[in-house]
Amino acid sequence: MFTGIITDIGRIEALEQRGDLRARISCGYDMAGVDLGASIACDGVCLTVVAKGDDPKGWFDVDISAETVSKTNLSAWSVGKRVNLERALKVGDELGGHIVSGHVDGVAEVVGTEDDGDSTRVTLRAPESLARFIAPKGSVALNGTSLTVNAVDGCDFGINFIPHTKEMTTWGDVGMGDKVNLEIDTLARYVARLAEFS
Repeated sequence: MFTGIITDIGRIEALEQRGDLRARISCGYDMAGVDLGASIACDGVCLTVVAKGDDPKGWFDVDISAETVSKTNLSAWSVGKRVNLERALKVGDELGGHIVSGHVDGVAEVVGTEDDGDSTRVTLRAPESLARFIAPKGSVALNGTSLTVNAVDGCDFGINFIPHTKEMTTWGDVGMGDKVNLEIDTLARYVARLAEFS
């Protein structure tokens, strides 16, 4: 379980296709405090630490199944790519975003960007099957970041990124056509499911 508040930006150091895809990610975490088997959200995908090291700098390895690669934007990962990271929520942690599972529902596409003062307005297109779960002023997780939806128009929805978010996440690198991991708000999913029986 996560909050969608990004706590570090990692970097893909190596990719190796074994039975599954193995990725090595460098990070600023003190890996001495991270157990093997721990969950870390990487661009919003909950992945398991299978190896780690902290000399000369922190890093961890994850195995990514073919199923996960097919359902997320991880197929586009390349060495050098920066990724949003968040360690799993602990009891007593501040819940500054919203409840995020790290189970990506689909991939959205950036279809518009526009500077608005120091902020950036980004328009994304959701898969049609997920668009009904996205509502103005509701929450979504995009590449692991908890964000508030500003507007919705069919399958398109808009997000405003303030300078702090662009600096502390990879959203400062956003560009047209980018594919983005989308996790809809769990509450929205259950409300929509209940409405089917009304």
